[in-house]
Amino acid sequence: MKIVSGWHRLVFCLASIFLLTHLFSVMELHKNSKMEEPHKQLNKKFDHLVLGPAAGQGLSNRLQCQGTKALNRTYSSSSRSAEDGSITFITVFTIYNSSLNDVEDKSTNTIVGNASYNKFGRSMALLNVFINFIEVAMPQSNVIILTDPVSDLSVPQNRVSLYHIQGEYSRDKLMLQRIRSYITFLETRLQKLSQNPRNITHYIFTDSDIAVVDNLGQIFHDHPNFHLALTFRNNKAQPLNSGFIAVRGTPEAILRAKHFLQEVLKVYSTKYRNASRMLGDQLALAWVVKSKAHFDASRFAKALAFSEDIDGTSLLFLPCSLYNWTPPEGAGQFHGMPLDVKVVHFKGSRKRLMLESWNFYSSSLDISDMLCLILGSGRTKYDF
Repeated sequence: MKIVSGWHRLVFCLASIFLLTHLFSVMELHKNSKMEEPHKQLNKKFDHLVLGPAAGQGLSNRLQCQGTKALNRTYSSSSRSAEDGSITFITVFTIYNSSLNDVEDKSTNTIVGNASYNKFGRSMALLNVFINFIEVAMPQSNVIILTDPVSDLSVPQNRVSLYHIQGEYSRDKLMLQRIRSYITFLETRLQKLSQNPRNITHYIFTDSDIAVVDNLGQIFHDHPNFHLALTFRNNKAQPLNSGFIAVRGTPEAILRAKHFLQEVLKVYSTKYRNASRMLGDQLALAWVVKSKAHFDASRFAKALAFSEDIDGTSLLFLPCSLYNWTPPEGAGQFHGMPLDVKVVHFKGSRKRLMLESWNFYSSSLDISDMLCLILGSGRTKYDF
């Protein structure tokens, strides 16, 4: 009887251990599923704006918001700069056959506000919003679109023109082609200046997914000696962003800028060819600048403009926080939006937010309130 009783106790203990192990496994699985659920929701891409608290609350030099209402005003230029009419914005833009083929396919359409967009329509809408913001902030400036000769673009807006440049505009080579197009364009400007040297026009080369929210003429007025200006951030691997490049319109500055970009293109084509689809241009920019022994890269850590001579080219470095500010994705940015921000860059998965921002501005006509919308909704992914 003792043997049987001992056997029963052993079976009971083994069964208890199995049940407890199974119970703990189920509890752990349930716990992990709860932990993963918010992560999945965080990565979810929304088809509408989701407003949250605006970063930078309580900081005197940051935009303060209550919902989409600005509690303080951005330092927008009250008077138009004398440089306004002598500035031309340049962007590279092309249309791919795959986008045109989707014109009749409504299954992939995206709704933004009261409008429905296919892939082609989304691209054109973003280009038009890019132009619209420039017309609001700098109504006397011009826009030139560098594009593939085979692109059938139609942009019926005042002070906007197309400039066709032959090249390789495939997605894999577009960033390389962009630098080539910039160089070709600058060469044509040099030729025109040789015929009329008094016709000075300054140039700002940008991505087409930016919003100019303040007059940029002060760059050329406040910094009269630079040849070419770049925007920087505190990022060790990629401190320079290629989405905003300013060039003074004098013959010497254009020539120096052309030579600098030719050096960037050379480095891009040799050292970073594998990154030709994206990032290679920024890596090449950083290499050309940081490879100079006298250059102090620690200055990228402070958001203060500074100048440096790079092989005879006078470079002006402008902080991204003002001239290339990007809405945060996730909780990565806690310092909010500077009051004197000039340019908002809707790169990556922020394209919908660019269209939503223009729609909001069209109904409110208030830049500061629109910036609150951007600041409050920049914590969610809004890709098309």
